Amino acid sequence: MNRLNLITLGTKDIVKSHNFFMELGFDTSIRGSESNPFIIFFRNEGTRIALYPLKELAKDVNKDNPPTISNGFSGITLAYVAKSVEEVDDVLEKAVLAGGKLQKEPKRTDWGGYGGYFTDLDGYYWEVAYAEDWEFDESNMLVINDQ
Repeated sequence: MNRLNLITLGTKDIVKSHNFFMELGFDTSIRGSESNPFIIFFRNEGTRIALYPLKELAKDVNKDNPPTISNGFSGITLAYVAKSVEEVDDVLEKAVLAGGKLQKEPKRTDWGGYGGYFTDLDGYYWEVAYAEDWEFDESNMLVINDQ
């Protein structure tokens, strides 16, 4: 079990969230109708993302005793690794224009990179970051080199 294939985000309004991510440039595949999707898969490079109704996701975890849904920080962040400082700024700007909320202005980081954070319509925290020494493979997956 040495891979992560799909991250599913529970969403309060799947149609609005879908539109938000479409404005950010994600290519998606809808199961169900466009006005009433059952699940939305992203045809993105790297680890796949899916949107699923939050209450249904909680029931999927445990139908008889679903976990409590809260609006607080879950301790999970998602990351988009950019290929330049300019791309970090562009992605954060697009996220805000699409309805996201800037949580941390982009700036030089303690670890030598450059990045910032936004939250999407459901409050998930997304880091957008760049570092000169990060590399990508032929599938646009981040390469983690041992040092």
